[in-house]
Amino acid sequence: MEIIKAGDVRQLVEDQKAIIIDARGGPDAWERYRSAHVENALFVNLETDLSEKSDNAAHGGRHPLPAPKIFGAFLGKLGITPEAVVVVYDDKKGANAAARFWWMLKAAGHEKVFVVSGGIEALQKEGFAITKGTPENPVAVHDYPFTDYQLPRVDADEVADAAENQDFLVIDVRENYRYVGESEPIDLVAGHIPGAINIPFAGNLDKDGNFLSSEELAEKYKSALGSRDPKHVIVHCGSGVTACHTLLALADAGLEGAALYVGSWSEWSRNDRPVAIGN
Repeated sequence: MEIIKAGDVRQLVEDQKAIIIDARGGPDAWERYRSAHVENALFVNLETDLSEKSDNAAHGGRHPLPAPKIFGAFLGKLGITPEAVVVVYDDKKGANAAARFWWMLKAAGHEKVFVVSGGIEALQKEGFAITKGTPENPVAVHDYPFTDYQLPRVDADEVADAAENQDFLVIDVRENYRYVGESEPIDLVAGHIPGAINIPFAGNLDKDGNFLSSEELAEKYKSALGSRDPKHVIVHCGSGVTACHTLLALADAGLEGAALYVGSWSEWSRNDRPVAIGN
């Protein structure tokens, strides 16, 4: 189980002293957190804590991963040890920073990390206290012990090869209008990687913004994968963030092993690589 219902979080906190993480992205992430977050939830910033940005998005995309040593030190500051139980939510239904933090912590070798279905809204409905301001600093521990991200990752050349191989599947999780090239609100070029199929990440959620059940996710993605091994699946988005939402859904469905293309469309589209338009 990778996704947890809001109603099951309290027991983890009370029985296993789970650490609650509020992960957010965007230029106003800190302000949004300060205005409303679950009591005692620790703030994680997608832009600065879960990314190591540079001025050259052509190398690594808009949200490159931080070096393992840097991320390990950050986890230590949060008080996260390999034995800790971690619960993470965001204010985007788990579609943004929460899923990225889940993937990075899993890739660091951490076992007990869960994303809250429905995010902060679901926790509030379950009666969790919502507060303002800044909580006390967590009790720091030693840097988290890992030397490299352990979950599968691929580069642009590997994506290009996979997109031409029927034994592999490249999934673009962006909204369909971006995939078909109607417009591109963030990156420089509209369209998609030739050979990639479009399964928007929002389809992992029901009408209320909660994740589909494990069984529903399994049915959805087994249909898309066909006879392919999940290890022959590559997932990407605009910058390697919302792709983690679908990697989370796949893992919760028991279809583990898919790879993340971290650079995603933001890197691909800045390197004179081929671009496809339409479905």
